[in-house]
Amino acid sequence: MLSINAITVRLGGRLILDKASAALPPGSRVGLIGRNGAGKSTLMKVVAGLLEPDEGSAEIPRAARMGYIAQETPAGPETPFETVLAALLFSQPDLLLLDEPSNHLDLEATLWLENFLRSYRATMLIVSHERDLLNNVVDHILHLQDGKTTLYAGGYDSFERQRAERQAQQSAMRAKQMAERDKLQAFVDRWRAKASKAKQAQSRVKALQRMQPIAEVVNDPSLSFDFPSPPELKPPLITLDMAAVGYAPGKPVLQRLNLRLDPDDRIALLGRNGNGKTTLARLLAAQLPAMEGGMTASGKLKVGYFTQYQVEELDHEDSPLEHMSRLMPDAKPAAVRGQLGRFGFSGEKATMQVGKMSGGERARLALALITRDAPHMLILDEPTNHLDVDAREALVQALNDYSGAVVVVSHDRHMLELTADRLVLVDGGTATEFSGSLDDYTELVLKGDTGGAPKEAGKGNRKDGRRAA
Repeated sequence: MLSINAITVRLGGRLILDKASAALPPGSRVGLIGRNGAGKSTLMKVVAGLLEPDEGSAEIPRAARMGYIAQETPAGPETPFETVLAALLFSQPDLLLLDEPSNHLDLEATLWLENFLRSYRATMLIVSHERDLLNNVVDHILHLQDGKTTLYAGGYDSFERQRAERQAQQSAMRAKQMAERDKLQAFVDRWRAKASKAKQAQSRVKALQRMQPIAEVVNDPSLSFDFPSPPELKPPLITLDMAAVGYAPGKPVLQRLNLRLDPDDRIALLGRNGNGKTTLARLLAAQLPAMEGGMTASGKLKVGYFTQYQVEELDHEDSPLEHMSRLMPDAKPAAVRGQLGRFGFSGEKATMQVGKMSGGERARLALALITRDAPHMLILDEPTNHLDVDAREALVQALNDYSGAVVVVSHDRHMLELTADRLVLVDGGTATEFSGSLDDYTELVLKGDTGGAPKEAGKGNRKDGRRAA
């Protein structure tokens, strides 16, 4: 259905795609993955015919109809979800190209989209960082790295296992090669000057020159997340007692809020966009006052609040070091650099202009900034939007290592499953404890009902499940 033939693309003098090739079988569902900035959107634009490659071509059968949904949805009164829904339902292409279709959707819309794609019959090429979508929808993974593509059979979990096996083999082969090089070099160094061994020494020099070095498997510093542990506070951190919150006087967005947050709580806020999740998050972060009822918080409580606006409002002319130094004016330079280093900004990365960073790097910087004073509670509103799959996994591990409380809003179900012990549903102008699991909530969403009362599931059981996962 789709042939990618030795595509090479240079943008601004930089090599983005380097003879990338792949053959996608008819009817296959292929997840295109790679690190931020690897060139996924560039490859999609070449396949869609919107970008002319420097070399190579993308070919589809002449009679095939192609549908392409870009990462940036058109401006207008429609929501991104409605824009995606019009394109999927009415274009009915034979080849469907989707560039991060769930990036601006809430969890509920993401669940619908995943369910729809699973039953849609067409060849698909999907750029996504959603692990669940990559496991539940696609049957092949096309991995883009260093400008080249490798096709793997299976979903994301299968790809990850295969990649780990390849990396282990690569490391073993490199170790064997290095030992062989050392052996050859030792012979050359010992016998080069002796006439009787000169020919043998020269042949080993040629062998060394012919030996192609095997690349070392390196850890990527852009996967670094390390939240500083806060000092202990006695519970509760925050208590809401019949509280109401909103923006206009006398017009609460949410009311009858009864909620208690303790130092070890991990809470996911569920509910459709527009229901008030961000409003509740801002109340807990003390950015909005309670209009009615009571809200009490520990006097020493520090909250780190992450939003997409913080990522967008970073000064593009300044460096991470300049951003952090402004917020830590009394700290020693070593402490400032130490906080940046927790999030992968060491050495030259600390002095790079923000404008030259990827979206994922900016998100990491925003997380570094909000945790500079070791907050007792993190409130994270869609923290994974600019992160690739590997970075999301690193964030999950960092959150599970963090000793403070976490409140998270996210459409990434994999992240919620591994980090949240409590589910709070924001719906109908209030917020209530959701006693079931995320699977129960998924089932209710796909049935079109989020008001039902699922089976009881204790907080302790969910916490044990998260730790086991």
